[in-house]
Order: sequence, then structure tokens, then C-alpha cells
Amino acid sequence: MTMTDPVADMLTRVRNAAKARFNSVDIPGSKIKIDIARILKDEGYIRNYKFIKDGKQGILRIYLKYGSGQESVIYGLGRISRPSRRVYVKSKDIKPVYNGLGTAILSTSRGVMTDKKARKENLGGEIICNIW
Repeated sequence: MTMTDPVADMLTRVRNAAKARFNSVDIPGSKIKIDIARILKDEGYIRNYKFIKDGKQGILRIYLKYGSGQESVIYGLGRISRPSRRVYVKSKDIKPVYNGLGTAILSTSRGVMTDKKARKENLGGEIICNIW
């Protein structure tokens, strides 16, 4: 069976692994998933990530991050733009997630970036997901 939304599958796997308190989660790899993982690491939501070549499409291994008391750093993860309904915004219409406590990940003409960076560079694009 084919997968219609691989990015939503990635976000669901990360969300479920964080709730189950796994140390890492393996995801089928792609360029956009690696870019999303890079942003999650830069923003402090995950410890690290690694791309493992396996002769096919590769595996993206994400190492999850937990705070004191083993609670997950990721409280919520939501897919905004879906294959059935794309959501595009202009730079002036990008709203902060949870009054700046969360992060929106956008796909712009200059690559995948956070909402803060897109506002700073005056770029709009497709909102991939929100994380808080």
C-alpha cells in the first residue's frame, strides 16, 4: 500500500515514540524529512538525528530528547498543510505558534525553515507543521 503523506507519518512516529519514551525512532528517509529533523535539532526538540544508507531510500534515525523526570520536550506536533488541503502564507501573515513558545516549519523558495527565520527574511511559503 502506498503512503499518501510521508511527512505526516514522520510526525506521527515521532509523537508516538515521545509518548512511549523511546530513545530513538526510525523513519524512512527523504530530503524534506532530513530538513525537518535538522530544524527540530536546531530548535532543541530532539537530541540528534542520523541518516543511515541502506541501498534503498535510507533510514532517518531521530534521537529523542527528554527533560527532568523523563517528560518529553515535545508537547505537541501538528500537521498543518496536507496533500488534500495545502496551506500557504505570506511573510506578514505568519503567526507565532503559542505566542512564540512553539515553532512553525515552513517550506519556502529558499528551503525548509522556521517561522522566525521566514519572517526575518521576509519569505512566505507552505506551512508544513507546528511543534510546541
